[in-house]
Amino acid sequence: MDSGNKSSATLVFGELLFLKLFQTFRMAIQPSKLIITSAALALISLSGWLMDFSQSVAVMRDDNGKIIKTELDIYKSGASYNVIREQIQNLRNLEERGGVFSILWSSSSTCFKNAVDSVYAHNVLELVSNINAFFKSLEWALRYHFIYCIIFFVIVLAVLSVAGGAICRMAALQNAQGEKPGLTQAVRFSLKRFTNLFSAPLTPFLIILVISVFILLLGLIGNIPAFGEIIIGLGMPLVLFAGALIAVVLIGAIGGLNLMFPAIAYDGSDNFDSISRSFSYVFARPWRMLFYTAISAVYGSICYTFVRFVAFLSLSASRTFLRASIWTNNSGQQANKLDAIWPKPEFTNLFGFSDVTLTSGPEKIAHFLIYIFVLVVIGLVVSFIISFYFSANTIIYSLLRNKVDNTPIEDIYTDYNEANAEITLPEN
Repeated sequence: MDSGNKSSATLVFGELLFLKLFQTFRMAIQPSKLIITSAALALISLSGWLMDFSQSVAVMRDDNGKIIKTELDIYKSGASYNVIREQIQNLRNLEERGGVFSILWSSSSTCFKNAVDSVYAHNVLELVSNINAFFKSLEWALRYHFIYCIIFFVIVLAVLSVAGGAICRMAALQNAQGEKPGLTQAVRFSLKRFTNLFSAPLTPFLIILVISVFILLLGLIGNIPAFGEIIIGLGMPLVLFAGALIAVVLIGAIGGLNLMFPAIAYDGSDNFDSISRSFSYVFARPWRMLFYTAISAVYGSICYTFVRFVAFLSLSASRTFLRASIWTNNSGQQANKLDAIWPKPEFTNLFGFSDVTLTSGPEKIAHFLIYIFVLVVIGLVVSFIISFYFSANTIIYSLLRNKVDNTPIEDIYTDYNEANAEITLPEN
């Protein structure tokens, strides 16, 4: 009887392990993780802004220099390809240019915000529409700015390999053993496994590329007069088999991409082992993974809104008390001096909106400095999102590993150097 009760309790507890996902907020908000993600975000943003000096995107600006239309807007309009190409060419004839990174950042942040709003509104179609718009933006960048995207992608992947690996390692140790590893210890772990972290997300797509080259070669042979058609017909079973392999690898890559870093962080896996584990968990428990992902997405949306509200409240409180002691107008006498250099923040736009034109040098300098500091606050909000993403996927990996391989969540890889890195207090 006692054995039966114990088995039932174990079964019930095992089914309730998904509640561990609600620890993600506490993990993601830790200062050490935010420091790592903030540094990564700063490096990525700096790289994007430096690359934006190329000014390769055709845009249209209003009289105040504000961008009102871009190539991306035309591409996402839903018109036919010929119409899109013609309209983009017409826009390029205006010779106004912008940066790829800044335009992609603006579009992606809008899609993210709208997607979160659609989750609250229970509007699935709107959620799908915003996700589609995000990938449409990436498609535009790859089609019209391919070299820029490849260079920027390598930079982003390299930075996230270090930052993401460190965060996943910290989340794994905390989830498994309740430890709170130091920042340097976690970064050291990811640097040591940088090659595996960097190559793991790329390997499935390289496999797809190799398989697709075989199909392309067969297509080239098909151009031979008279014999080409026969060769294609005879090789059709191989083509269909190759297509099926591509489909399997693509599904595994898309579904298991989020689990590759956690696999390395939890089990010390190498490149191919992390891919093997992530693929096997996706195909073995697809609905369970979707269930965990959906819970994390909804919970993450709530946490993001809370963090954004705290940021908005902090900015609003700071500005309100500062505004109470400033009564002079700006140099153009258009508005209060503070209103001119620091527009009132809104929840949907933490920078705020302003139609005041700054004329004096000191006002422009003050406006720029305030913009930088507000940008730091917004950067912390974005850093939380990144930290939440990696922490949540680490927990999801541990839950799937427990379900598929029956491996306890407490079981985690620890190398010799990490074990010796712990400080042991001398006995009295």
